[in-house]
This record gives sequence, structure tokens and C-alpha cells, in this order.
Amino acid sequence: MCTGLFAAANFMLALQQGLIAKAIDDVQHGRAIYQEAGGTLNSEAAWHWLLIIVAVALGRALILYFVGWLSLIIQQNLIGHIRERILIQVQRLDQSYHWAHGAGELVTRTTRDSDKLRDALISFWRQVVDTGLVIAAAMGFLFWYDFWLGLVPLLLCLVGFGILLLQTEHLVKLDRAVGEAYDAVNQDLTEGVNGVRVIKAFALEASRINKFEQHVQSFMSHAFAALTFYTSRIPLPQFVVALGQVWVLGFGSQLVYAGVLNLGQLIAALLMVNTLVFRVEGVGRVMQIFADARSSAARIWDLLDAEPEIRSGSIALPDGPLSLRFEQVAVHPPEGGNPILASCSFEVSAGEIVALVGTTGSGKSTLAGLVPRLADVTRGAVEIAGEDGQWINVKDLDLADLRRQVHTVPQEAFLFSDTLAANMRLSAPAATEDELEWALQMASASELLLSLSDGLETRIGDRGVTLSGGQRQRVCLARALLGQPRILVLDDATSALDAVTERNVLNNIRALKQQDKATTVLVIASKLSTILLADKVLFLSEGNIVAAGKHTALVSSNTRYRELMGLDDGR
Repeated sequence: MCTGLFAAANFMLALQQGLIAKAIDDVQHGRAIYQEAGGTLNSEAAWHWLLIIVAVALGRALILYFVGWLSLIIQQNLIGHIRERILIQVQRLDQSYHWAHGAGELVTRTTRDSDKLRDALISFWRQVVDTGLVIAAAMGFLFWYDFWLGLVPLLLCLVGFGILLLQTEHLVKLDRAVGEAYDAVNQDLTEGVNGVRVIKAFALEASRINKFEQHVQSFMSHAFAALTFYTSRIPLPQFVVALGQVWVLGFGSQLVYAGVLNLGQLIAALLMVNTLVFRVEGVGRVMQIFADARSSAARIWDLLDAEPEIRSGSIALPDGPLSLRFEQVAVHPPEGGNPILASCSFEVSAGEIVALVGTTGSGKSTLAGLVPRLADVTRGAVEIAGEDGQWINVKDLDLADLRRQVHTVPQEAFLFSDTLAANMRLSAPAATEDELEWALQMASASELLLSLSDGLETRIGDRGVTLSGGQRQRVCLARALLGQPRILVLDDATSALDAVTERNVLNNIRALKQQDKATTVLVIASKLSTILLADKVLFLSEGNIVAAGKHTALVSSNTRYRELMGLDDGR
């Protein structure tokens, strides 16, 4: 449709120039305005040409307006589709991809790169189609008058546009550097917003501002280099195409002298060639947009083509309370080096609360992420069994089903900028208010509702900034419990709770067993109060479970465990 409208608009441009030629010829020969026998001036012909030319120009303007309006609609639909695809892909990819690519880089793909790609797909298409039709109309116009009058400008146009095309590759390299500099700016800005508490706590404002200014300056210098290269290359192809005006004026004058053309036709031919000269600058801008978009498109396709490393199985989770088993599990870091976990084996019975302890950096959080498959083992197997006692590798289970039934609550309590109810319903969208209140009670957070002005409908700010650390942790616990998981992994998720509150939470979870809703709990613990509440303690060291049993037994039998707990006297 748009192509047809462009063709109509450019046909009307050629028609307009032809009408101008005829009007000028009438003026030259005294047919536009002349004196009648009675002495009055007759300007009917002049008004005739004026009205026709204005009508054609108005019709062309209306067509271009409609094309511009249609292009805007297409642009918005296109950018929405691109950003939606990017967001879907970002959600699909594993944590390993997000660790390798910062938030600033992903923001750039969604904003700057998407905008560049949209502009290229719309502007490039418009300019290429429109310019191609303008050239076709202009050349047809000139060839209609005389073959040689049109041939030379056509060859000069091809040379001029060829020069522009030769510059595209270098522009792509320049824009790739601009994009990388923009990634650094976005990453620094994201970290500056998310880490504002740390920045203020250590009085880092000046150094962070200085670092951000350096990234901005780097971005500006790369952008200036790209812009300088582009602007310095436009005059040459413009000059080459402008030589066509010299040819039309010189050779056209000979044709006028020879009576092949009239003056009006020569002026119309010059107007058409002049249109081509101005088109070069527009095509040059499109070449820049296209070069920018090539590097942006490459980065977007890299993201969209990335495949999750963790693939879903097809087996549904078994019925009843779930047991958990690690069989000779090893996890190696992606970049190589010493294994994080090596031949790690243990078992957690259904409904049991087990504490996992170990020194900092021993791999406890890595182990916690293996249960819901936030990461996968390098060797060995993580297995789950139901009432029938049949062990199933988590890799064979349906991934969505697994993550609905196995919840991990990290130490960092993340809440969205929404209401308390909306944050909790992430694990159970259809939960009633009674169920929300039950979950808060289970997490020993019932008094939280009394302190919030709008209760469950209170907006809790970005990352739950209006709540204390302990309140955020309890809300995250309540959210997990609302989903009624059959396995719950607490990655130091009670670190901000006092001993009494922590005991109430774990006792509430333990009581579910009596209601035939047994939840198996693996809690990564660093506090003695947490460990004392567990049915069993697993001691992780150097990638292995080196000891397991009751706290009192480990204290009496394991020196390293006593040192970890700070119990040198054997208590």
C-alpha cells in the first residue's frame, strides 16, 4: 500500500514539473496573460495553470501526510513487538546469561538498539523506495525530453550513491564502538541507582560521579567520531550528483537553441535534477541510520538467538511429600578452575528441616540453586522422590512444574514496586485475602498489616524500600509459603530475623506436616539459633558434605564444626 502511495506521490511530482514547464512556456509566448482587443487583461490561462499546479501539489502533500501517519503507526507497532520479544527472551534465559551480561547491556538492547533498528526498518524503507521512485520519475522525465539529457545525470547519481555505500562498513564499526560505550553508561547508571545505599554509606558520591562522567565522555567522543565521519563524507557524493545540474544546464541550453526544448522544459529539467541533489543528503542520513542499525541488529540478534542452557524435562512431579537427594554432585565454574562442589552427596527426607552450614565461599548458595534448577550440575544428579520412593532426576522433570513446587528464598529479599498483595500473589495469583493473611501468619508477619496504612493494598515502593530488612524477609517467606511448596530452600533467608521470630516461622512450617501438607526444608544457616531448630545438620566443606547429624553430635565429634560455630570448649 505504502509503495503504491509513494509511486503516486512521485508521479505527481513529475506531473507538477511538467505542468510548470507548460505554464512557463505559455508565459514566455504570451498565452498566460494577454491584452484583449478592448484593452482588458485576460488571465484565464494563468489561473488555469495555477489552480492545476496547486491542486497537484496539495494532492501530493495529502498523500505524503497519510504515508507519514501510516509510518508512525507501523513504527510504534514495530518497536512494541521488538521490545516484547527482547523481554520474553530475557525472561527465558538462565541466570548464567544474566551474570555474563550486565543489566546496562540488556537495557541498551531494549532502548537504544531497538530504536535504531526501528528507525532503519522504517526510514531506510521509506527513503530507498521513495528515492528510487524519485530517481525513476526524474530520469523518465529527462529521457522523455532527450536520451543524452537523462543518461549523464543517471550515471552521476549511481556514482554518488555508490560512494555513500562504500562508507557503510566503517560506519558500522564506529557505531559498534558507540554502542559499547553506551552499554557502559547504562550499566553505571543502573548500579548507581540500585546501589545508592552503599554509595551513601561509604561516601562514594564523588568517585561514582567521576566514573559516570568518564563513561559519558567516552560515549560522546565515540558518537562525535561517528558523526564527524558521516558529515565529512556527504559533500563529495553531493558534488558528483550536482554535476548533473551543470550538464542539464549546458546540454539543455543547446537543446533549447536547437528548438528541441523550450525554456519551460529546461527549467523543469533543472528542478528535477535539483531534487536529486537534495536526495543525496537524505540517502546519506539513511546510510548512517542503516550502518547504526546493523550493529544494533547484530546485538539484538545475539540476544534473541541465545538459547537457555537449562532445558525442561517432561515428567510431572510425583504425588505426596517430596524427599531430596544429591548423588555425587559436582559443579565447575564456567570459566574453569577449582570445582565449587565435588562429589557432594546427602539425602533429606520428606517433611524434614535440614540446616546446611559451611564457611563463606564453600558453595552453599550454588547448592541451593541446583534444587529448582536455577543452575545445573556438571556431574552427578539431584533427585526427588514422592510417596512411591522412586527417585527422579530433576533434569527429567517438567521445569515449570518443578519451580512451582520447589521454591528458593534468597537472602536478598526482592520485592516489586507494587502492593503487598500483588507481591505475595506472584506465587499464587488466585489467592484470597484470607489465604494472604494465613501466609503472613505463617511467616510471623501478621503485625505488618497493622502498621501499613492500606493493609494488603499498600504500595511498598521499589524493592520494598518502605519496609525494614526483617519485614522484607518475612514478606518473601510468606510469598513462598503462599504457593504451598513441597520443597522449600531458604538461602540464609532468615538472617534478618530475631531468634524468637525465626523459631516461630520454622515451627509453623514443621506444623504443616500434621495437616498433611508436609514441606521439606533445606535451610542454609549461619546463625546458631537456626541450626538448633533443624532436625539434622549438613556440614559443607571443600565441595563435600564432610559431616552430617544432630548439632550436639557434631559439636562433640567434629573439631572443624566446633570452630565454625565458635564453640571451642565443646559445648
